[in-house]
Amino acid sequence: MASAFSTSVLHLTTGATETVTDLTADCEQFLARTAAGRDGLLNVFVPHATAGIAVLETGAGSDADLLSALHTLLPADNRWQHRHGAPGHGRDHVVPALVPPHATLPVIGGRLELGTWQSVCLVDTNVDNPTREVRLSFLG
Repeated sequence: MASAFSTSVLHLTTGATETVTDLTADCEQFLARTAAGRDGLLNVFVPHATAGIAVLETGAGSDADLLSALHTLLPADNRWQHRHGAPGHGRDHVVPALVPPHATLPVIGGRLELGTWQSVCLVDTNVDNPTREVRLSFLG
């Protein structure tokens, strides 16, 4: 029988542009290795001060719409107290207040229970740090 708690770390390079990276396939592969057909919870956590985890539709423009909405709410300009790196980098440190650095999702019969159009995504607006870790943990 598989352990009741398992964790794996994804190492990602998001590049030099703001991104929404779909992690759904990575989550499904992790659960295939660890959940062993059990019910439980998947926790997805990004231990970075400038990135978040979102559950949203991708590929139909919602990912670009999210980045656009973040630009509207948090303009990349010099209004921010936190100042280093690229212009407007202080806004990147506010992003996790709106797009939290974690999501906990149901797992039924070893499979991630998402709605038809839902995907698990890393939201990364920090162009100064293209290297990210995402921790996947299954409790079942």
